[in-house]
Amino acid sequence: MKKYIYHYSNMKTFSRLSLALVAVMAFSCGEQGSDLEAKKAQLKAYKDQYHELKNNISELEKEIAAEDSTFAKNNRKSVLVTTVKAQNQAFEHYLEVTGSVLSKKNVNISAEVAGRIEQIEVQEGMRATKGEVLVSIDGESIDNNIAELETQLDLATTLYEKQQRLWDREIGTEVQYLEAKNRVESLEKNLATLKTQKNKTTIRAPYHGTVEEVMVKLGELVQPGMPIINFVGESDLYIEADISEAYVGVLEQGDSVRVEFPSLGRDIKTKVTAVGAIINPSNRTFKIEVFLPRLKHIKPNMISVLRIKDYENKAATTVPTNLIQRDNKGEYVYVVDKGQAKKQYITKGETYHRVSEIKEGLSGGEVLIDKGFREVAEGSKVQIVES
Repeated sequence: MKKYIYHYSNMKTFSRLSLALVAVMAFSCGEQGSDLEAKKAQLKAYKDQYHELKNNISELEKEIAAEDSTFAKNNRKSVLVTTVKAQNQAFEHYLEVTGSVLSKKNVNISAEVAGRIEQIEVQEGMRATKGEVLVSIDGESIDNNIAELETQLDLATTLYEKQQRLWDREIGTEVQYLEAKNRVESLEKNLATLKTQKNKTTIRAPYHGTVEEVMVKLGELVQPGMPIINFVGESDLYIEADISEAYVGVLEQGDSVRVEFPSLGRDIKTKVTAVGAIINPSNRTFKIEVFLPRLKHIKPNMISVLRIKDYENKAATTVPTNLIQRDNKGEYVYVVDKGQAKKQYITKGETYHRVSEIKEGLSGGEVLIDKGFREVAEGSKVQIVES
């Protein structure tokens, strides 16, 4: 009781002082009219009085609530909240992994003849059509050999034709005739070989594709078997991804897959075409291949996201995942019960894309506290507002 008298006495004293101040200010206002500084001083006095009264009221409420539980319950303020309902709907969970677009036509084109790089017709990243010239190797020495062989072949052909005419007239021996004929045939084969080598000095695109890397420089000496260009075809594309060994036996060839290309903002539905039989010991994964149809703008090495359904409940109860909280008793959500917040303990199942399946604790249709759920406690009064 003394505390109440003390507060009441303080309030009376404060009120007298405030009234006196207001009176002085009113007089001042009367003297100065609408003087701006007087108005500011008056406003400050009102604010000071308001804050002092507010603090006194708060202190009194705390002291009374500590001694009177009924007062505490009746004086409790309502928390403004929005609500959502627990839903009864089909729930699906997907395994999500990152994959890369690869091509079965990814080759290193190598030199087949020795020589110096004479021309480089392409740059990295350029597209090329089948048969288009990519690189030329100096073939001067081959040209010289071809010219020499052609001269020898002309002479050998002339000698062979003369020997044949003599043989037709039964002049000379058969050995002479056969030697002349063999000489011509041998030179023709050697010439054909040199012309084939000459063709190999021009490196062409084996199919439609993209130059990924040029591995030589202009004027560089190359030898047969030395890589010249890394070339990737634009057809026969597929996606490769690493899957955790936990899914061994879960994924099978022919399983449906949803593939998203984040850089393009599009997705497609396709199938698993191959499942690896070996676990990588460094990361405990196995590889899968996913068929990729011919699509515009899809490029090798493009990143994709694979979504493979690994769980489904056609009659699930679901709630937004962010509404689920945990204490020492377990996981719970706040539901509205007779205008108050009530903890409803639950057993959570799978979660996918910020939606959780509820195994126990909710049956669907319950009103859950959404916005404001962190500001309430068990038994808090709530006032529902439209979101």
